[in-house]
This record gives sequence, C-alpha cells and structure tokens, in this order.
Amino acid sequence: MSDLSQQITEDLKTAMREKNTLALNTIRMLKSAIKNAAIEKGGAGAELTDPEVVVVIRREVKKRQDSIEQYTAAGRNELAAQEEAEMALLNGYLPEPLSETEILAIVDAAIAEVGATSRKEMGAVMKLVQERTAGRADGKTLSQAVASKLG
Repeated sequence: MSDLSQQITEDLKTAMREKNTLALNTIRMLKSAIKNAAIEKGGAGAELTDPEVVVVIRREVKKRQDSIEQYTAAGRNELAAQEEAEMALLNGYLPEPLSETEILAIVDAAIAEVGATSRKEMGAVMKLVQERTAGRADGKTLSQAVASKLG
C-alpha cells in the first residue's frame, strides 16, 4: 500500500473516532474512488502508486470545483459551502503546487528538449511537461502555459 493510501486510511480512522461526519464521508468517497481506479487498473487485488492516487484526488477535486460552480449559479450556497469544505480536505492530500515561475521553467525546458516550434508539437511537449510536474499542477494550467509559449 502506498504512503498516501496509508495516510488516507489513518485519517479515516481518526475521523471515525472524532465522529467528524464531513471528513468521514469525504474520505470514504475518496477511498472508494481509489479502489475503483485500482480495480480498473489491474483487477480486485491491484494497488495504486502515490502518483496514481494523486491523479484520483485531482479528479475528485475537479468534480468539487464543477459542483461549486453549478450550485453557486443555482443559488444553492449551502451545498456549495459543503463542496468547498470537501475540496479543502481533499487538497490537503495533494503535493505542494508548483509556482507559475517553476511551471514556465519546466515548459521552456520541455520545448527546448522536444525542439517544438509550433502548436503542432504541443502534444509531445505536454506529455513531457506532465511527467515532470508529477501531479503538482493541473492540466489546464499546463496546457495554457504551453500554448502561450508555442503561440
């Protein structure tokens, strides 16, 4: 079991002891999403690595962001507040995000390594950038940085 998965399990036990329903429900949902991803990867006995767990957590955070937008637009502020609380808890499991300067440095290095000169090579650059950022930046931010550099 990966270190991050163990931390999530320990946090689940703590939430049970403290009777913290928000944390308990959020962590249970997260563990379920991780288990489903592991089953998709390699069957019932499969385990995810830390980077794969981070991808699952990012996916769950993105779901919360989308829900917050929809609830806010519909005037359901109490539901938006709950989603924000869940998102804050999930963000606690993510690695420290990269700064804009660090992202641009990685993008510049990847463009130079690939030898990209136009948006046609954006896919190759994005692949390299995503490997190097290792879950410390979301895909939308990376895509915008690469697109702005390639013109």
